[in-house]
Amino acid sequence: MKIDSAEFAHCVGLKSQLPKSGLPEIAFAGRSNVGKSSLINCLLSRKALARTSSQPGKTQTLNFYLVNSRFYLVDLPGYGYAKVPQKVRENWQVLLEDYLRQRESVKGVVLVIDSRHAPSPLDMQMHQWLQYYNKPMFIVATKVDKLRRSELNPFIQRLRKAYGTSVVPFSSLDKRGREDIWCLLENIIGD
Repeated sequence: MKIDSAEFAHCVGLKSQLPKSGLPEIAFAGRSNVGKSSLINCLLSRKALARTSSQPGKTQTLNFYLVNSRFYLVDLPGYGYAKVPQKVRENWQVLLEDYLRQRESVKGVVLVIDSRHAPSPLDMQMHQWLQYYNKPMFIVATKVDKLRRSELNPFIQRLRKAYGTSVVPFSSLDKRGREDIWCLLENIIGD
């Protein structure tokens, strides 16, 4: 996809703050520090549009990025380890569940996982939850550049077997998988 424009559009911490535009939205879900923001930056060919951090739990709101004035990519707060109070985590959970379950403009979800690790119980729970609610989704395995060449295929095969579906290997450093991801996104967004 040709990116003519990409901009940070909305920061949402409450359901009442969700944009009313009705444009299609693709959500990016995954554990804290799995590389969701780096993935979005790479897809949009921007270095720092979506904020990245080495500290888990920095994304604490739903961050909307308007692409080509046609659709949004939405960076969701990570689940799992984050140095935030339990109450904040509970608020995230309610906001995320309401957003993913009830928002009609959410056309699909990219489940982002770390290629170097076996699926966590939280990853599997999110995958099952998305399947239960029949959300169009696909899985992206990040940080494949950190695997040795001999490890890549066995790790990806293990992930495919665990999830029972295809997995797109991705690296924000060498942009591996970027075009494959855009093809899948365009199929979900339609035109």
